[in-house]
Amino acid sequence: MADIIQLLPDHVANQIAAGEVVQRPASVVKELLENAIDAGATLIKLIIKDAGKTLVQVIDDGAGMSVTDARLCFERHATSKIKTAEDLFQLHTKGFRGEALASIAAIAHVELRTKTENAEVGTSIKIEGSQVISQEVVATPKGTSISVKNLFYNIPARRNFLKSNPVETRHVIDEFHRVALAHPSVSFVMLNNGAEVFHLPVSNLRQRIVHVFGGKTNEKLVPVQETTEILSITGFVLKPEYSKKSRGEQYFFVNDRFIKSGYLHHAVLSAFEGLLREGAQPGYFLYLEVDPKTIDINIHPTKTEVKFEDEHALYAMLRSTVKHSLGQFSVGPVLDFERDKNLDTPYDYQKRTPNMPQIEVDRNFNPFEADVPKQKNITFPFEREKTASWESLYSGLEKEHKIIFSDSETHLDTVEFESEPLTGFLFQAEETKSITFQLHNKYLLTPIKNAFLVIHQQLAHERILYEELLRTITVKEAISQQLLFPITLHFSIKEVILLKEYREQLEDTGFVFESFKKEIISISAIPVNVKDSQIKIILEQLISDLQNELPDAGYSQMDVMVKSLAKSLAIKTGVSLSKEQQEHLINSLFACKEPSVSPTNKPTFVTIPLSDLDKKF
Repeated sequence: MADIIQLLPDHVANQIAAGEVVQRPASVVKELLENAIDAGATLIKLIIKDAGKTLVQVIDDGAGMSVTDARLCFERHATSKIKTAEDLFQLHTKGFRGEALASIAAIAHVELRTKTENAEVGTSIKIEGSQVISQEVVATPKGTSISVKNLFYNIPARRNFLKSNPVETRHVIDEFHRVALAHPSVSFVMLNNGAEVFHLPVSNLRQRIVHVFGGKTNEKLVPVQETTEILSITGFVLKPEYSKKSRGEQYFFVNDRFIKSGYLHHAVLSAFEGLLREGAQPGYFLYLEVDPKTIDINIHPTKTEVKFEDEHALYAMLRSTVKHSLGQFSVGPVLDFERDKNLDTPYDYQKRTPNMPQIEVDRNFNPFEADVPKQKNITFPFEREKTASWESLYSGLEKEHKIIFSDSETHLDTVEFESEPLTGFLFQAEETKSITFQLHNKYLLTPIKNAFLVIHQQLAHERILYEELLRTITVKEAISQQLLFPITLHFSIKEVILLKEYREQLEDTGFVFESFKKEIISISAIPVNVKDSQIKIILEQLISDLQNELPDAGYSQMDVMVKSLAKSLAIKTGVSLSKEQQEHLINSLFACKEPSVSPTNKPTFVTIPLSDLDKKF
């Protein structure tokens, strides 16, 4: 039998390896930004076009590379970080395996321009599909500039799996956030299709978070800090009232590297126990410093998952630290038997002796006295005659009262008032007996022939609103209610970009936006039957759903948006409905095209035959 096992060619092996490291343009952004950080850059500029599909360029002012290093950096497993296997447990840098640049060069057109500080000229290298096209000497500033063009040009199948530009842009911004939040001492700039999205100056940790997520974030942050022999914890958690249903603003950093850890997330979640609404998620920016020997960061191709040596100790310390911070800043309940917050004395009054208040009472004062003495030196130009006393106002009431009409006198006892007699209605209305009942403010019960229906009021209303909103968007005849004063809402830059993408669809439902600024949205009109207080909640829920669903096609984008709006506007469980509202909800439900299921494919009602009840007796 002939031999069938053979070695893969280098370019095929590189393309396969690239599939593990480079999954989308955001993966390229992550690797290039981390390389710039390792090079000691103080200013990093990220430029993308068409969500990174056409161009991803990272420019830094770091150490740069020599001619030899510039050529070797694109070889597989070429690295300056490790020399022996023991070095894997002493890592203080981002990249170390030497796979990123080699993988990127295998599936894109790459141009590298770099120069060290002492060199007079720099080096320019162009590579296409792992093949070096040219290498020449160029004049370039100190640092490195890497341009990655036409990603996946030689793997059409992988390129077809990329999502739409808005979705891929959100992934790029996520990776940009993760690197920028981990390094507040580095200045970052991001340009998207020529427009500046972020300009983050050098700052401390709190200022960096505020610059990334907007000015309103500052008032939401609660500091967290603790140092032990095992680890050091710094950062911030968001106050419980600012929690969201989505897991958006949740960042763990271990030794300045972003990681994902469900185990550590559960520790934070347990620290917030009793402080969050049902289904809400806490927000946090937590930075853990541990000994590199106690963690293994080489268990995942993207290095976002790490393995800890003593997870139980980290869990307990993280939970207690967050819980202590919430209690220390009066956010969460705390037991302190030596201090009562209500009895705290202001600093200015701590050394003063208390004075007994003096109260003077005029015991001879009588408000019903006949002649009240006037204050001196006060005169009135028009003064009413003094009456004898207040009793004189009621004198003569016991006498017979008369009402005088023109020249005749009429006694009150003889006055009669006529009223029209009640007559029957033109159309006698028969009393209609209601046949709907509300059970536990959650279900509606209505009888039908030989059975009865149990209708879930929230899911039924979601179906009604879903079809109404779809009809409104299709016809584009939404009715809006104008606001007397525009509503100004604050979101992060990423959230404003997302809402701006769906501006047209939202306006078709009745919203009217005045302006979209960097972190502020101004709304001048809202859909009918929507309250002002609901707008913030509706848009936050919409942002959460759009980020989690990540829709690609235009139809699915609109469908996710309409489902989210219907869910936010629907009558919630626990709301009591009048008989008229119950009947209107039932009639509207069965006027829908698909009354049996909600927009999320849950049944809106169930039919219970009377025979099932008969079997119970």
